[in-house]
Amino acid sequence: MNVKEAARSLLEAEKTKQVIPPLTDTYPGITVDEAYHTQLEIVRYKVDEGAINVGKKIGATSKAIQNMFGVEQPDYGHLLDCMMYAEGDDISLNDFIQPKAEFEIAFKLKKDLRGPNITVMDVIDATDYIAPAIEVIDSRIKDWQINFEDTVADNGSSAAAVIGGTPTPLNGIDLTHIGMVAYKNGEMLDSGAGAAVLGNPLRSVAWLANSLSQYNVDLKAGEIVLSGALTSAVTIADQDSFTVEFDHIGTVGVTFVQEVRA
Repeated sequence: MNVKEAARSLLEAEKTKQVIPPLTDTYPGITVDEAYHTQLEIVRYKVDEGAINVGKKIGATSKAIQNMFGVEQPDYGHLLDCMMYAEGDDISLNDFIQPKAEFEIAFKLKKDLRGPNITVMDVIDATDYIAPAIEVIDSRIKDWQINFEDTVADNGSSAAAVIGGTPTPLNGIDLTHIGMVAYKNGEMLDSGAGAAVLGNPLRSVAWLANSLSQYNVDLKAGEIVLSGALTSAVTIADQDSFTVEFDHIGTVGVTFVQEVRA
């Protein structure tokens, strides 16, 4: 396959908000390695255009998400400064194509993590604090008809993130059993626990550091890592508001609005 051509098609889809067929149809036999190189090509292009790489997101860590999208292993993508929103912001749906919301725990790092052989204890040592997060995922692939290689190439289907709550040290917090309740437009939507994320979100971050090492990419001090959704992704519509409450680490909320353009 042609990595640069695939990256250009995804970038154009994101820019024009016009979806494309699955890359797995356009390039039969595309490998996971080729998909990750396509992702890196997209990130390089955006950084060259002025974007700043501020972290990573981990996807498909829970059985709920894997079942939803028909994948069997986690993936990851890059977070850029232009994707980050503040707690309480109204986010324009015009910036997305077919967005969905996910609810997860964000890690802020105070030390670099370079795989391979990163352990949970290394992640604990490198973590400055954790906080609740809402991730907006989006697909530049028509109707979310994605195979694993499609979402990998499409930067892990990432689009935006909101970090909220109170920055909280890891000390004494059991992330396996930490509870979460999500509300949509004031009504309870779903609940979950940290164990849904590879058994423990710490394990998810260790997996990420080790996986990134295959492409000579490190997790850097100061970066944010979204550790993976605790529940299924939820389709977002105009005027939808989401509030997510986590035990011990607080809440995060956001509202989505469809802007009318003349």
